[in-house]
Amino acid sequence: MPSSPASPRAARSLAAVNEEIRALLADGGLLSPEGRRRYEELLVEWAAAVRGDVTEAA
Repeated sequence: MPSSPASPRAARSLAAVNEEIRALLADGGLLSPEGRRRYEELLVEWAAAVRGDVTEAA
């Protein structure tokens, strides 16, 4: 089954995703349209990483 464009190619750690989100918002949180799209992609990836952490912990 093909993955959607917003799907990460390989699962990254929650810490790695958090680091990228923080770097993206480091300039005061004002994002260009491209930055906003990337932020939304990162939120999806972050949520998947959180689910992965919960699954591993269970």
